[in-house]
Amino acid sequence: MNTKKRFSALIAACAAALTLSSAAVPAAFASDSANDAESMITSARSFPKVNTVKKNLYVEASSTSVDEDSNWGGVEKLDVPQTKSTAEKEAEAAAAAAAAQAEAERKAQEEAAAAASRAQARESLNQQPEQTQQAPAAEPAPAAVAAPAVPTSGNGAAVASLAMQYQGAPYVYGGTTPAGWDCSGFVMWVYSQFGVSLPHSSGAQMGVGTAVPSLAQAQPGDIIANGSHAAIYIGNGMVINALNPAQGTQVTSTAVFNGGFAIRRVL
Repeated sequence: MNTKKRFSALIAACAAALTLSSAAVPAAFASDSANDAESMITSARSFPKVNTVKKNLYVEASSTSVDEDSNWGGVEKLDVPQTKSTAEKEAEAAAAAAAAQAEAERKAQEEAAAAASRAQARESLNQQPEQTQQAPAAEPAPAAVAAPAVPTSGNGAAVASLAMQYQGAPYVYGGTTPAGWDCSGFVMWVYSQFGVSLPHSSGAQMGVGTAVPSLAQAQPGDIIANGSHAAIYIGNGMVINALNPAQGTQVTSTAVFNGGFAIRRVL
């Protein structure tokens, strides 16, 4: 009986010991988890900031230094052409037109003075006493044909001077008067004021008068024409011409002609 009691007490003690040990294991695990959490917190590290933001992203673009003997593939020796603004080109064209007009007027005055001098000389000869030997009677001069009022001297310079007075006149296709004319109509009307009849066609005007070999020999008042355009030369490589409805009558260079052109002298 005593043996059986002792055996039961031993079994009970073992059971109690097992119960206590199973309760201690989670506590140990919980303790380890807590310790791990604390160790993770205490082992955290702070890394220094290694990248810095540039405040001026364009500093390298605004300044650089280069060796004097650096080779850039010849870019540093490029000869960049200097261009002119529209205002500068227009100013040069206006100055050239003014110079051409002044030259035309000067030549007109000179030739007018020369014509007056010749007329005076002829009048002086006519007033000389009759010679001993009777000269044959001169034939009567033909009656003068009435003509429109024109500048003092009917010469090329006078033609150019008259033409310059119609800058800004309107362009009208097929027109032949200052109220509106096309390119050949403008040339035809100006020459008609000097008693010269010209055809109303730029191609036909290429064959009037006498041919001038080159632009270097052209004089104010010469006709410059090709199959599609006609103008009046005013000197210094410039012409006055009726261009189109948008631009009207104005001074340009001879570059307005596409391709070649003929130079004809009528007066």
